[in-house]
Amino acid sequence: MKIGLIGLPASGKSTLLRLLTRGEAGGPGKANVGVAPVPDERVDTLERIYKPRRKIYAQLECVELPDLQLLHGSGAQQLAEALKHVDAIVLVVRAFAAPHVPHVLGDVDALRDAQKVYDELLLMDWSLVETRLGRLREMQRKGVRHDAEIALFERVQPELEAGKPFRALEFSREEQALLRGYAFLTTKPLIVAVNVDEDQLRRGYAGREELHAWAGERGVPVVEVAALIEAEIAELPPEEQAAFMEDLGLKQSGVARLARSAYEALDLISFFTASEREVRAWTVVRGTPAKEAGGVIHSDIERGFIRAEVVHFDDFIRAGGSMAAVREQGLLRLEGKDYAVQDGDMIYFRFNV
Repeated sequence: MKIGLIGLPASGKSTLLRLLTRGEAGGPGKANVGVAPVPDERVDTLERIYKPRRKIYAQLECVELPDLQLLHGSGAQQLAEALKHVDAIVLVVRAFAAPHVPHVLGDVDALRDAQKVYDELLLMDWSLVETRLGRLREMQRKGVRHDAEIALFERVQPELEAGKPFRALEFSREEQALLRGYAFLTTKPLIVAVNVDEDQLRRGYAGREELHAWAGERGVPVVEVAALIEAEIAELPPEEQAAFMEDLGLKQSGVARLARSAYEALDLISFFTASEREVRAWTVVRGTPAKEAGGVIHSDIERGFIRAEVVHFDDFIRAGGSMAAVREQGLLRLEGKDYAVQDGDMIYFRFNV
């Protein structure tokens, strides 16, 4: 799964990408795409119990997309094409003012910037609908009928004009089938990441309540991230990082919360495998069958699936973090290939090679 970071110039996308990917991407001389770990306290707990040689969080691919200032001519097409290949969009807006980092619009206004980017995404979809309607009507005049598709887009177009994204609209099965061949941008989950400074992180920023209200009306989660201070904290030893986080009043960094929000927006869940060799979170879409989930680990597991031995993380902890106690208390379940894996399941797969 891939998330794309978009925003106006100097919003902090590169810094945010560098933080998300732990320095793998973002910034001068670095790639604009990398992998972001999704922090999970359950993985940390399993690490303390098993003391494995390595620990691996769930991961998301992240890419920084072109600045919104390119939205004219080929620039708009470039961004729209890039957005087609991401599964969720993180809209980065800036709340902090800094004389050495000028804002493209002169003053800083996080709500205005969020609205601008949001409206541009709607406009891109509206333009695609308008273009497609024109072609369908032309074909209609030549005797090639597309009544259902024309009716669908004629219904959708005024909704987009009214500020409603595709994800907020309801469609019949037949309409969903018609839309399947298109890559409308406003079908994708959207998250607003507000880049704040240290003082704003502690005390808030101008327009915060209005921004949260605006986003809430549209079902869009908002995460505040102090990208600059978090970048500085990330350079410190782990024990000093914890002290700085506590001083800021944060149990978890903004970047960690953003990664988790993106993970949840994509309706992803984690199941775990744990041993003295490795503790790992594996990513699947909610509702994935056990056999298919095994294939995420290795194709041999899916091909030779016999059964899944499952205990939920919460039950494992209530049993004292002991698999022997889990078995004694009858908490270990045997599940078949069609079992829908649940978030937090710890699974051992039995399979034929």
